[in-house]
Amino acid sequence: MSDTVLRPFAWSDVPAITRIYRHYVDHTAITFDTEAPDETAIAEKYAALTRLGHPLIIAERAGQVLGYAYASYYRPRAAYRFTCEDSLYLDPNETGKGLGRVLLTELLAQSKAFGFKQMLAVITADTANSIAIHEKFGFERVGYYKAVGYKFDRWHDIVHLQMAL
Repeated sequence: MSDTVLRPFAWSDVPAITRIYRHYVDHTAITFDTEAPDETAIAEKYAALTRLGHPLIIAERAGQVLGYAYASYYRPRAAYRFTCEDSLYLDPNETGKGLGRVLLTELLAQSKAFGFKQMLAVITADTANSIAIHEKFGFERVGYYKAVGYKFDRWHDIVHLQMAL
């Protein structure tokens, strides 16, 4: 990890983010998107996050994007403006090496500095590694929703976890 650099998002990251996200759309139920967005859609999403000033972190090594994390409003209504939801995606070749921990540490710090007071994680229930890393950081399970997403010909449950920042 010592050669991994965390830095802000740059527009040149859009192809790598699109590639990484496509893997999770096509092969996992980590996201409930069923069709991977193209680079234009990813650029539009990140333009909105950038305009809002929300934390958006890129992890790279030797110029290669290894993963990314961001925090965005949990819901669009004004009363939710101090509550964010985290998102963290790693290149599939980088999982299990501690990069998620590094990104989440920085995301928590930047989210607090931004002014968010609560962070929620919405995680597919059978994604034990994602749930475990959040719990190691002090997130608590606050909700469990059964059969709310249908992907790959089966129903998926989700877990809500929460942490005060």
